[in-house]
Amino acid sequence: MARYTGPRVRISRRFGVPLFGPTKYLERRNYGPGVHGPKSRRKVSDYGLGLMEKQKLRYYYGLMERQFRRVYERALRTRGVTGEIMLQILETRLDNVVYHLGFAPTRPAARQMVTHGHIRVNGRKVTVPSYALKVNDVIEVKNSTVARQMASRALEAAGGRSVPDWLSLNKDAFKGTVMRLPGREDIHPIANEQAVVEFYSR
Repeated sequence: MARYTGPRVRISRRFGVPLFGPTKYLERRNYGPGVHGPKSRRKVSDYGLGLMEKQKLRYYYGLMERQFRRVYERALRTRGVTGEIMLQILETRLDNVVYHLGFAPTRPAARQMVTHGHIRVNGRKVTVPSYALKVNDVIEVKNSTVARQMASRALEAAGGRSVPDWLSLNKDAFKGTVMRLPGREDIHPIANEQAVVEFYSR
């Protein structure tokens, strides 16, 4: 499955937010990349603003354009507020939940854990990062030395990162459970989802 392999700090500096996790470069250089970065830029159009918000969400969750477009189309077909449904779909992806539970230090690392077969869902191996989790699904790190060591190191490093209320975590058993689907108040997106919906609905 395709994934983004280009520069990360440069993209984070372009949007002014740590899309790929904390980085010291963003603190030291809080302006856009390139020789014209520190200079003021021209006014961005409504289309440009929508595009920026869409790109931020896409990079944040680690999706390529075609994958992200499918998420939007699925949300559009689902009854409810399209923007909120879209965020809910993104949040309940298996790789994102593995990251939220602290089994991986970043979303790309969580994606790799899933694709390498280190994660079980309801006792079965799942190697698809976009696997849509449902209420009462149990996510568990494979009972192997390599998988448990990786998860253990990540859990120690994620000491200051809290697990969302809609998930429960049993650190000793390396297990997590989806207690309920996240609502809009549970999600703190890095972009304006309504601008993304308006961008795609043009």
